[in-house]
Amino acid sequence: MSTHENVQIVKDFFAAMGRGNKQGLLAISAEDIEWIIPGEWPLAGTHRRHAGLADLLQKASEMVETSYPAPPPEFVAQGDRVLVVGFATGRVKATNRTFEDDWVFAITVRNGKVTNIREYIDTLALARASDL
Repeated sequence: MSTHENVQIVKDFFAAMGRGNKQGLLAISAEDIEWIIPGEWPLAGTHRRHAGLADLLQKASEMVETSYPAPPPEFVAQGDRVLVVGFATGRVKATNRTFEDDWVFAITVRNGKVTNIREYIDTLALARASDL
């Protein structure tokens, strides 16, 4: 696939995530997807396969409210890799604490599917908001 097509797939992935469209996300994701979230907070860990992705999405919707204020994320692509650079604000529901997060997602797309996501996030801000 072309770099442009890979960027569009990642944009579609983020759009589905923003709408809470679990089926749309699974359709765009490879069956053996791996999503790595660093840090020591409740969503951290390595989430594998469609079952792991579904569990992560469910847990995230129960735990966190997140918004993505302007400007929109920046997409940088080379080959099968797409980096998404953005900023988010949010609230951890259990603690009612807010956070701000400058982030980068390194995403691999192969054969039209998202196969790997590695987040680079403000783990300290998320841990503090989670009261850890």
